Amino acid sequence: MIENEIGTEVVGAAIAIHRRLGPGLMEAVYEVVLSHELKQRGFQVERQVPVSIEYRGIKFDEGFRADVIVNDRVLIELKSLKKLTAAHRKQIQTYLRLTGMKLGYLLNFGEALMKNGIVRTVNGLETP
Repeated sequence: MIENEIGTEVVGAAIAIHRRLGPGLMEAVYEVVLSHELKQRGFQVERQVPVSIEYRGIKFDEGFRADVIVNDRVLIELKSLKKLTAAHRKQIQTYLRLTGMKLGYLLNFGEALMKNGIVRTVNGLETP
């Protein structure tokens, strides 16, 4: 599957979970449930994946962790906040650039409507 196809499934799963559980639970709840839902849909899912910094051939481990990575292609950062800020958007952009992945989603389960909590971010992803 290409990134956009995976992304469609991620968004569908997030909306289904939000409808079932509602907004405002702790991020860890949504992480566990989303990971399970995506595995049920046949995806390879990794949680709390270390993201290192590589500079001039040196690798630095600074404690960054991506919440969820799907099929080694799509990065997901989860939040459960009233409102996302520019810092949250910068976080997903940073993780995409450091990992070299091309597609990421910032999913805010704190929104009353899940569609308002979905931020799609690309890093050199070509559109078909």
